[in-house]
Amino acid sequence: MSSLVLSFEEMEQSQLLLVGGKGLNLGELTNIHGVEVPEGFSVTTVGFQRAVEQNEVYDALLNQLAMLKPEDRDQIGEICRKIRGVLLDVTIPSEVVKAVTHYLSRFGVENAYAVRSSATAEDLPHASFAGQQDTYLNIIGRESILKHISKCWASLFTERAVIYRMQNGFDHRQVHISVIIQRMVSPQVSGILFTADPVSSNRKVVSIDAGFGLGEALVSGLVSADHYKVQDGIIVNKRIANKKLAIHGRNGRGTETQSILPDQQKEQALTDQHIVQLARIGRQIESHFGSPQDIEWCLEGDTFYIVQSRPITTLFPIPEAADGDNRVYISVGHQQMMTDAMKPLGLSFFLLTTPAPMRVAGGRLFVDVTPRLASAANRQMFIDTLGKSEPLVKDALSTILERDNFIKTIDDEPMPVPSKESVDPIDSDPVIVSDLIKRSETSIEELNQTIQTKSGSELVDFISEDIQELKKILFDPVSSRVIMAGMDAAFWINDHMYEWLGEKNVADTLSQSVPNNITSEMGLALMDVADAIRPHHGVIEYLRLVKDDQFLEKLVTIDGGKEARESIEAFLTKYGMRCSGEIDISRARWSEKPEELIPMILTNIKNFEPHASQRKFEQGRLEAIHKEQEVLERLKALPDGEQKAIETKKRIDIIRNFSGYREYPKYGMIHRYFVYKQAMLREAEQLVQHNVLNEKEDIFYLTFEELRDVVRTHELDEGLIRERKADYTLYEKLTPPRVITSDGEVLTGEYKRDNLPAGAIVGLAVSSGVIEGRARVIVNMEDADLEEGDILITKFTDPSWTPLFVSIKGLVTEVGGLMTHGAVIAREYGLPAVVGVERATERIQDGQRIRVHGTEGYIEIV
Repeated sequence: MSSLVLSFEEMEQSQLLLVGGKGLNLGELTNIHGVEVPEGFSVTTVGFQRAVEQNEVYDALLNQLAMLKPEDRDQIGEICRKIRGVLLDVTIPSEVVKAVTHYLSRFGVENAYAVRSSATAEDLPHASFAGQQDTYLNIIGRESILKHISKCWASLFTERAVIYRMQNGFDHRQVHISVIIQRMVSPQVSGILFTADPVSSNRKVVSIDAGFGLGEALVSGLVSADHYKVQDGIIVNKRIANKKLAIHGRNGRGTETQSILPDQQKEQALTDQHIVQLARIGRQIESHFGSPQDIEWCLEGDTFYIVQSRPITTLFPIPEAADGDNRVYISVGHQQMMTDAMKPLGLSFFLLTTPAPMRVAGGRLFVDVTPRLASAANRQMFIDTLGKSEPLVKDALSTILERDNFIKTIDDEPMPVPSKESVDPIDSDPVIVSDLIKRSETSIEELNQTIQTKSGSELVDFISEDIQELKKILFDPVSSRVIMAGMDAAFWINDHMYEWLGEKNVADTLSQSVPNNITSEMGLALMDVADAIRPHHGVIEYLRLVKDDQFLEKLVTIDGGKEARESIEAFLTKYGMRCSGEIDISRARWSEKPEELIPMILTNIKNFEPHASQRKFEQGRLEAIHKEQEVLERLKALPDGEQKAIETKKRIDIIRNFSGYREYPKYGMIHRYFVYKQAMLREAEQLVQHNVLNEKEDIFYLTFEELRDVVRTHELDEGLIRERKADYTLYEKLTPPRVITSDGEVLTGEYKRDNLPAGAIVGLAVSSGVIEGRARVIVNMEDADLEEGDILITKFTDPSWTPLFVSIKGLVTEVGGLMTHGAVIAREYGLPAVVGVERATERIQDGQRIRVHGTEGYIEIV
């Protein structure tokens, strides 16, 4: 055995850097008893490195490539073309040629081989890189194989492979390539097997695609495939395709496409017996690798040959359960309007804050709702209540309940329904809200003072104790009653006004410009910052060029900069603890990265006249007052109208006095989180000085309890931090499901709607009105460049997005419900809004003219 060429049998698990992910997996497959793998060998990365190590042109081109970003497509394409030319012309080292010749004589030089690339950053658990390098089929003869080894080396620098590496953070110099030479088989049928259904993600379903001839026809998309699904050894679904073409090896070399006879085109490619046998082989391979696999296979005679297996990297992890029973989980991120992955410290703080039965998976939080669904007496009430704000979740859960015996039913007693008197406060006295806010502010002031005196283990213990105070404030019964009263009043108004007056969503207008909404006030406050800066043109020009977070220090050197800085700092004093994804304590806050505010400030300067915030708030307040007067007058004209008006007025007062408070508890929680974070980072600086941490931000990759131990012992396994960072990188790329089962099945749910216009994009109506305008698709808030009248299309909006709401005329999000942040603020600002729109940022193009029907819940492309 040499380091230049290794047969599959000679490969060891530790040799990823020699044979690449694809080669390593083939070596593993060869060692699985009962799994047939066509024999072959790998020209290792050592051969590739020897071929290029003295090549100055190659080295210079790599230096040029390292300076580019994924968006520099033209330059990337030109440099890649030159690198491929160098690699095609490079001399293969004589010792590599000698080793290849030896292995070909061993396996049969006259045989046809597949020559396939295997990069060291390929077919990995966290990045598949599938299809990024080239494969050549039916290659015969030593000289031809050597020529195609050079082609595989060159394919390391196809434009698609280079851009994919850039996007996934791989250094081109650290990625090397080996080349697999594997004996070809001549299959009647071939295809792909997934040991987890790639559509539903159900780990109990094996999904098989099959077509005649070589699998290249399926992989390239040349033909449609038969599709079979197997669960627990039973075929549960079959779809037979019309297979018109097949690829076969040519007698000389290479491949050719052949037509399939008409009477064979509709034949089932695999017999039922073969389907079940193949599924069993797939499960055996999955068990060996310990994770769901994407497997390439072919059938020659009566033997299945496995030619590749790689991890399925797109599956969302399943939350861990304490038992083996079927479970159902609902995403917390979809409720909190933050579906991004969270770091371990952020996850642990949220878990410490909430009493809900939560589980962690893929860097996200999920609530286990199995007990609620198991309750025969209460599950329908639970689903119906959830369905008011989350119809997609309701539909997904209803689908699960329709399946016999997935959830074991428990016969129990109905939960007592609280009387209205026990839910609503006695009256709508606004002093109740003022007192709750004052209590929270006083508590945070005391926290700020006390925490400055703490350090070491005493600090961590103090934070642990203070979280109990946070929970008391968050779950104060009076606070909960105020929030529920505001929500119930809005539901009551909408239901009764539709019944009595035939008008939908009346509460939306009545909710505009309510007092004490800390989040909507934040958006208006940033408009006031723009007012302070607007007269100073030198400041505006300076802000347009800012690239770093030290800009406030330099601002005072510019005419008008002192006033601008004071205005920004005043804003940060009240709102600087906020940021995008704020429920994750590890996220950088506006106080830490104030430059994130600059695009929003500049947008406000461009789009508004001075004092626009007061006018905007007053306009909403007057519209709400006029709507109240109109509704009450119309009610009085009805039979029993005076009583209806009295009942309605009571609910309107509750909406006006209480609904603004709904945003405050989260503001208080985030404020407290920021105080904790600042103190923990000060402690982390001490750990860096004592060489316990490499950098203070490493604490974000520890849970709170792990941090407690590190502070106490001054000991930390560096490998743990590296592992957590790699996990987080993987989790960032995953899309969390709204609903997932313990089988890993993702249920998306559907909107049940009729009589919609053709081509309508459906979502949940959350804020009334119809608006037409230009769609601005914005995924990252810092990329926002809005004109007044634009309609914002994004994945989700948490409170940090609120300053953008003042510039838009409508809102569409992929995530959200009736009472989530974006919906609440849209109603207060009077913006037509539709949320919960699946793949909105893909289905609506930036710049398209669209019409948002906020009352009916759909979007039209105009």
